[in-house]
Amino acid sequence: MRTVFMFSGQGAQYAGMGKELYQKYSAAKKIFDCADEVLGYSIKDICFQDEAKLGETEFAQPAILTMSIAALEVLKEQGVRAEMTAGLSLGEYSAYVASGAMNFEEAVALVQKRGKFMAEAVPSGEGAMYAIIGLDTELVEKACEEAVEEGLGLAVPANYNAPGQIVIAGAAKAVEKAAKLAKEKGAKMAVRLKVSGPFHTKMLQPAADRLEPELKKMHIEPMK
Repeated sequence: MRTVFMFSGQGAQYAGMGKELYQKYSAAKKIFDCADEVLGYSIKDICFQDEAKLGETEFAQPAILTMSIAALEVLKEQGVRAEMTAGLSLGEYSAYVASGAMNFEEAVALVQKRGKFMAEAVPSGEGAMYAIIGLDTELVEKACEEAVEEGLGLAVPANYNAPGQIVIAGAAKAVEKAAKLAKEKGAKMAVRLKVSGPFHTKMLQPAADRLEPELKKMHIEPMK
């Protein structure tokens, strides 16, 4: 049987995450303390108790990466090794660290910039994302099209996560309308995600343009 480490993206964060690991395992404490030093502020305080900042992508991204790698180091200390790694969106950076392609210090500094660039590209509150559950792809796409036709801004399917689960993203009012239309068309659920921007849409292109030169500076090693 093969072991795979899979890492989450934004939306999985919650106040208190990592606190028990930090208190119980030196391997986790080392990662959190390292992140604090690299970032220049206490990411552990944000992870452990600051729900508001965890909702802001500038802080959520390094927090999730730090939490993920802290958990990884505890597993490694327990003798658990993976043959493969994978990540969803932001989780790809955790997967790169887990595979040895990136070192943690460079990765956490990079995702801090990534979060900052994304926050500045679309100010908090101007974009949104919803998970549409239990509706055919064509109907989700139609709901987005109808919201756009009302002149509310961009609304598009952003992530085709699985059969029956599509995430839509774009301008807040447009996505809210598309989510309402999706419910009217028979969606079982339309859940607003705990993110502060319209990720995986063209609204983030300015952030991508700023991140590209930062990525080129990274030291990428062969995966182990």
